[in-house]
Amino acid sequence: MTELFSADQIKHRFEQLPNWQQDAYLKFSNMIADDGNTYPCVPGRIGFLSGHLRFGFAHDPRSQEAARDIAHLLGQYGRISRDTGQYASLVIICDTPKELLEHTSVEQYQSLFWELLSRITAQDVSPWPEHISTEPNDSTWEFCFDGEPYFCFCATPAHKLRASRHFPYFMLAFQPRWVFESINDSTPLGRKMKTLIRKRLTDYDAVPAHPSLKWYGQEGNLEWKQYFLSDDEQTPSKCPFMRMKQAMHRWTK
Repeated sequence: MTELFSADQIKHRFEQLPNWQQDAYLKFSNMIADDGNTYPCVPGRIGFLSGHLRFGFAHDPRSQEAARDIAHLLGQYGRISRDTGQYASLVIICDTPKELLEHTSVEQYQSLFWELLSRITAQDVSPWPEHISTEPNDSTWEFCFDGEPYFCFCATPAHKLRASRHFPYFMLAFQPRWVFESINDSTPLGRKMKTLIRKRLTDYDAVPAHPSLKWYGQEGNLEWKQYFLSDDEQTPSKCPFMRMKQAMHRWTK
């Protein structure tokens, strides 16, 4: 069964990790803690440098094993996330075979992401939190697992123009909703952070910030639109999560 790691635990056991996991972690640390301090997600950078992030590795994201890996990691993480620090986040890097690297477009990764999220949900035996809408087109909807709401982020090897969503491996990050209690549009820190992140995105990406980037609960905001951003400004007209979840339900009847 896949394990949950802190950065210190990875460093301590680094030589025991498979080669691809060593490579993936080094690439992640070099990206988020680059010497030029250019990475746009300031909370993510602070979280990494402060030891608040937790890490996990999963199988090929096309496989059912990946869904089980990630469900297991989320179950572990939900029980300890509040003890990891103010800028908590769970980073999961998937084994990404050469075939997937060389023959998968951003659009295909987008479909894979939503399919994987639906398969992860199928592993969840806990009831949906009462205070979170079950309808993705409601501004209070958020992906939930084991009773915990998360903001979900996906990066892929195919992203080029939107460098902030590029990573050499298929990668997911789950940020607990409670992290945003002090970082949102109603707090001075949140407004300052938003301005800084937008400026960094302008410098980091070759395209303007995606119009879907807004705060949770903000009027007109739909969280699912931010989970996977394409290289352009396109967004699916309907949330793929519910469509795939309903399809999976029909298949298993």
